[in-house]
Amino acid sequence: MRDALTADVPLLAQADSLAAAGHSGRHAEIRHWVTTADTRIAHTRGRIIGYCVTERAFFGQAFVTMLMVAENTRGLGVGARLLLDAQQRRATPKLFTSTNLSNQPMQRLLTRLGWQSAGIVYGLDDGDPELFFLAPAKTQLP
Repeated sequence: MRDALTADVPLLAQADSLAAAGHSGRHAEIRHWVTTADTRIAHTRGRIIGYCVTERAFFGQAFVTMLMVAENTRGLGVGARLLLDAQQRRATPKLFTSTNLSNQPMQRLLTRLGWQSAGIVYGLDDGDPELFFLAPAKTQLP
């Protein structure tokens, strides 16, 4: 894992399922995250296989804004490694994230890593509430 660079933006867009599908604005979001947030990438053999964006934008606490794993590498632990990295690198006492109720794989990942339910918000996406989670306390790596 390493910090993302501006030169990585096109490769991040290729690894991002929404950007790769032509989602308008996603490429600009990726560029914005790389230049303004803590954006970390997972890579192997010169290929970006995932990324994680953490911002200090949630009531003064760190918030994982985006966790994206390339479709062909999902289920291999990339997302877990990116989230554990975010947990260790956070510069605030708490770290939060959110996901839609429909995103069962993300909910399973968060639960497996010990994240706790922190609330629910209705109305952001019609018919698909947003679930918020709090990361476990920061621990020292062995």
